[in-house]
Amino acid sequence: MNPRIYLLALAAFVAGIDENLVGGILPLLSRELGVTLSAAGQLTAVFSLTFALCAAPLLSLTSRIERRSLLIAALLTFAVGNLGSGLAVNYWMLLVCRIISAASCALVVVLASTLSASLVDARLRGRAIGIVFMGISGSLVLGIPLGIAVSESLSWRAPFLLLALLAVVIAALLRLSLPTFASRPPTSLRDYCRQLVIPRLLLAQLVSVLLLTGHFVLFAYLAPYVQQTMGIHGVSLSYLYVFFGIAAISGGFCGGWLSDRLGFKRALVLIPALFTLVMALLPWAIGSLASFLALYALWMALSWTISPVVQNYLLHTAPESGEANVGINTSAMHLGVALGAALGGVVIAKGSLEITPLVGALVTALALAAACLSLMARTREPGRA
Repeated sequence: MNPRIYLLALAAFVAGIDENLVGGILPLLSRELGVTLSAAGQLTAVFSLTFALCAAPLLSLTSRIERRSLLIAALLTFAVGNLGSGLAVNYWMLLVCRIISAASCALVVVLASTLSASLVDARLRGRAIGIVFMGISGSLVLGIPLGIAVSESLSWRAPFLLLALLAVVIAALLRLSLPTFASRPPTSLRDYCRQLVIPRLLLAQLVSVLLLTGHFVLFAYLAPYVQQTMGIHGVSLSYLYVFFGIAAISGGFCGGWLSDRLGFKRALVLIPALFTLVMALLPWAIGSLASFLALYALWMALSWTISPVVQNYLLHTAPESGEANVGINTSAMHLGVALGAALGGVVIAKGSLEITPLVGALVTALALAAACLSLMARTREPGRA
């Protein structure tokens, strides 16, 4: 595998830390800035919303810019946003800086994914994208705990300053190692919208939305679910998250590998099918710790396979608009996260915590249906292989 892909994965790793860091240091932020825990939590919501809304417009506005230069500029903007976050004197300054970081973060993640695919042969694209997503999932296991530890030892400002420094270093390394990429034809927002009226592409995007919606029906409430069903609390719960996180890292690579090995069409159907089956079985694993750990680790790994699988499918199905579709998919994933957390809250309020896996499985079954329909729409098009 081209070693430069690992550098792109490192850029995605840093972006992943920035996206998820605030959730781990909310009490510190709340206390030091003199705001409520709820207000501090809105920093995460604003970051995710900005990320989702900015990916496609920013890619459209910057379509004429050479992609290596754009990635470096995005990383430097990311560094400025995090430097500002680390030096913020009040809540509102921090909020503005988080918006800057989120917008640049959207570009970093999309460009890392698409450029990694450009650096390898078509038969290795899935694995290349999977390695980039290993960087994002790895940030949850390694980066977030380290960020929390640095915050506790020094200050909540320290992780942001460290991220700014890392972004500058990575930008310099990319400047030295990445080739330039041919400029792309101008892409308007109308061109992005046009992708969503093509049935096979829209249905593929729905696979991501629906699978992550189903996943987050449970995952957004996993800590209380595990506490209630398995009686796991405190430090043991932290270890459990690390264990699940390691499984998630493997999922990113396995998704890309399966997409290359089995073919992007088979993988698009196989992953939602396996995910739905495993999620439906989760409630029956709580009687045994060994069964619980094995099945829930598989569930976590499968949740990270879908992104490289769908993005590889999009790049092969519509190579001329690959970057646009990957940008849309990045937004689609964040939409799925938000919808899943919201639906999970409704399920808990109207039903019970214990049924969240079954409700999630029903939603991911719709993702499987969308995958099948996408393949059918594609094969019905004349003149396409």
